[in-house]
Amino acid sequence: MACMKLGSKSEVFHLDGHTWLCSTGLQSDVIIEIGEMSFHLHKFPLLSRSKVLENLIGEHSSKDEKRCVLQLHDVPGGAKTFLLAAKFCYGVKMELTALNVVSLRCAAEYLGMSEDFGEENLITQTENFLNEVFGSWTDSVKALETCEEVLLHAEELHVVSRCINSLAMKACADPSLFSWPMQGGSDMKNPDGTLFWNGICTSAKPHPMGEDWWYEDVSFLRLPLYKRLILEVGSNGMNPGRVAGALMYYAKKHLPLLGRQSSIESGNYAASRSTISATSEADQRSLLEELVELLPDQKGVTPSNFLLRLLRTAMIVHASPSCRENLEKRVGTQLDQASLQDLLIPNSGYSVETLYDIDCVQRILDHFMLVDRDDPISNYIEHEGQMTESLHSLTPITMVANLIDSYLAEVASDVNLKLAKFQSLASVVPEYARPIDDGIYRAIDIYLKAHPWLTDSEREQLCRLMNCQKFSLEASTHAAQNERLPLRVIVQVLFFEQLRLRTSVSSWFFVSENLDNSQNLSGNLARNDFHPQAGGIHGRIMVDDMKERVSELEKEYFTMKQEIEKLGKTKVSSWNILLRKFGFSRSKSKYEDPKASKPTDTKELPTSSAPLINGENQNNEPVD
Repeated sequence: MACMKLGSKSEVFHLDGHTWLCSTGLQSDVIIEIGEMSFHLHKFPLLSRSKVLENLIGEHSSKDEKRCVLQLHDVPGGAKTFLLAAKFCYGVKMELTALNVVSLRCAAEYLGMSEDFGEENLITQTENFLNEVFGSWTDSVKALETCEEVLLHAEELHVVSRCINSLAMKACADPSLFSWPMQGGSDMKNPDGTLFWNGICTSAKPHPMGEDWWYEDVSFLRLPLYKRLILEVGSNGMNPGRVAGALMYYAKKHLPLLGRQSSIESGNYAASRSTISATSEADQRSLLEELVELLPDQKGVTPSNFLLRLLRTAMIVHASPSCRENLEKRVGTQLDQASLQDLLIPNSGYSVETLYDIDCVQRILDHFMLVDRDDPISNYIEHEGQMTESLHSLTPITMVANLIDSYLAEVASDVNLKLAKFQSLASVVPEYARPIDDGIYRAIDIYLKAHPWLTDSEREQLCRLMNCQKFSLEASTHAAQNERLPLRVIVQVLFFEQLRLRTSVSSWFFVSENLDNSQNLSGNLARNDFHPQAGGIHGRIMVDDMKERVSELEKEYFTMKQEIEKLGKTKVSSWNILLRKFGFSRSKSKYEDPKASKPTDTKELPTSSAPLINGENQNNEPVD
């Protein structure tokens, strides 16, 4: 830390209780009172350096009184700073440092210690030293911290603005180009043995530094000064990501409730309680609202998980509605970057109905859909009843669809969650955003299990949120045996699964026939080219593979039919009707017995791939 030595005389001041005495051999003729402290000094050294003291001594001195008493309770820096000014007047040795130069500069101005009352007076000396301080990162930070003690006077002298400009310039510059800055400003040594002295690297190779090197140093500033510094670095063109990083560091340091959330999530409840300091809820609310206003507006600059943690804290400290709305919109613009754990916001309202705040997530999702719809890059074109979209726009909305489905599955077990609220949140996600409907099916199944009192019409209404055609094989198998689903839904699941199975079998036979033709053609070409074995062996291998696959599909078909028949034994007569609709009659046939079907004989398989409905296939052919 930089320092400047002033004066040459030895120490003549000593403290006796609350009184400073000057032992020069002469009797004191002026008493200056500052707060609880009093200074017994001499008139001549003071009035020769200070215009204010000269005027006050002249006004309060009289011929009858040997001593005059002055009260300077408003002197910047108080008694501690006035002691340094008094030592300067007496020519006693003293040191100017980054920690005392600001208050001493303000005191010199207050006392009128200009060049009119002696060359190289205190105003000039402190100004010269301030210029040295502004050249150092560490000293500038310390000086700015001390400005808070004499803020009004420092503002009038533009010391605060000069400190902030100095720090902003250094924070925006490349630190590797200068001898500053190093965090802490003290002698240090890094693990590889490089020595730092007074914040300067003494090795030939500079020590690499990240973009966050200045976060810790400025985090000790109080919010008003910190806010001005952040605005200054932003106006100087700093990357918004670095500005957001600094604000995140500051928030984690000064918002105890923000730190408590991470402690609770990790299960460390003792640590969460210890983080609650003397900071009041009102102070945290004010701090949070200010930090939210300072966050950069650019999308993706501030991580979604941090924004959601801020939103949780805002609800706990009852931040203003505008602050919460601001955070919800910020999260909504980048909802695809959020995780399920971050989205589980506890309900902290006065009328708590559900465990988690569903309405908040609804507003966030609504804003995401609004932004996604207005995005000029998102060009959705409806063609033949299906939505096609660019890959760029599909990815975020698909991620959001998966996130909302997982969220619905998490909150569906809450018995207090109303059906209308569940439907409202699920229906916001468009159908084209879900390539597979397994997620929404899982959420609906959990909701049905937790709400067994739903009527049949309500179950039907709820199941309209999912598309049975977009189920995976695993989901279809589960849904076909799910007694909580309405009968109509199970019929749809079985219908589409049978349709998909028959289509797959037919397509494999089509490929197999083409390969047989290709094999014959290859054999002819091989004979013409005098290669009698090349084409035939390769073709037979491919045909065998195809036949093996067809055999597997047949086994899956009969296994599914057997499961449905077993399920039909425990159901009411409606199940028998259902099975007959899908062609699973009790009478034995060659299609029903797995042993009767031979994978290598394609003549024994059905010739029609159309599903059976009411005893007829889609080609209107009667079924025996």
